[in-house]
Parts: sequence; C-alpha cells; structure tokens
Amino acid sequence: MATADARRQVRENPIGATVVLTIVGYALVLGTFLLDVPIYPDLTEAQVNLLTHAIAVINTATTALLVLGWYWIRHDEVDKHRWAMIGAFTLILLFLVVYLLKVGGGGEKYIVGAPDLVRYAYLAMLAIHILLSVVAVPVVLYALILGLTHTPAELRRTAHARVGRIAAAAWILSLVLGVVTYVLLNHVYQYEFQPMVAFVPVF
Repeated sequence: MATADARRQVRENPIGATVVLTIVGYALVLGTFLLDVPIYPDLTEAQVNLLTHAIAVINTATTALLVLGWYWIRHDEVDKHRWAMIGAFTLILLFLVVYLLKVGGGGEKYIVGAPDLVRYAYLAMLAIHILLSVVAVPVVLYALILGLTHTPAELRRTAHARVGRIAAAAWILSLVLGVVTYVLLNHVYQYEFQPMVAFVPVF
C-alpha cells in the first residue's frame, strides 16, 4: 500500500521527486569530495587503477545502451527502449558507487607528460564531461521518472520525449568524453596519482 502511495505521489509530482533525488545525488558526491566521511576503505593505487578500468567499462556499456535506446524509440520499439534506458540508469548507479569508492577511498589521477596542446584538449574534454555530468542529472531523472510512472500513451502528453532527447544527448556526449579522457590518461600518456585529501573549511 505504501509503495502504491509513493508511486502515485511521484507520478503526480515528478518535478518534486526529481528535485529530491537530484539533491541526494549531489550531496553524495560533494560529501565525498569535501568531507572526511569514514565510510570508504583505504585503497592502494593498484586498486584505484582497477576501479578506473571498471568505470571505463561501465561507461562504455552505458553509452551502448543509450544509443540502442535512442535507436529503438525512433523505430517505435517502446519496450526495448524502456529496458535499454532502465539498464543505462542502473549502470550509472553502479558507476556512482564505484566512482565514490575510488575517490573517497583512494584518490584521483592527473595527466602528465602530454604535449601542451593535448593537455589543453584533455582538460577541455574533462571539463565538458564533468559539466554535462552535473547538468544532466536532473534532466535524466525527470525523463526516467516520467517513463517509469506513465504508460506509453500517457507519455505522449508529457514532456518525456523532448526532455529525453536532451537528456540522452548530454548523457552520451558526457560518457564519450569520459571514455576518451580515460584512454588518454591511462593508456596514451602518464599520470600522477594524488591520494584523496578531504577539504575541511575553516570558520
């Protein structure tokens, strides 16, 4: 009964549900970067590398599902589209867990040894990747919530298609840039590993 009531509330107020889930997602990421929360195990550089490779695999698989989902909805294969998008979102949740574990328990890697032009291109791609990742969160969540709480016939009377196109485009571009920067950082040029140091503001 409680589940049915929650579903009805989310269906009737998708924007509110989107706002709540977006805040939770942002809080998890910002909390990991800014606070010394003792919930992550200490990781070695080798373990961080393993998680980095896992993230690249997850992002590549997510991109494939998003492209398939886009293809299927353009060919009116609604059920396949639905499952592709649910699968992509599930992989993104897995990415979030692995990413927070990598950063909170280990640290970050920074490109070194690349020519200036390559380094500037790398930093530009990384910046766009991060910006799109942040901006896409509420858009993706809103499209997903509409898709999960409405029938295909009902969705035609919502903003799902329009928002979904924006969400998928931003999401795919962000993921592709993430994979490209991963290849440059881990397989083309050298990197410098920096263990995670929490930022504690002084008042």
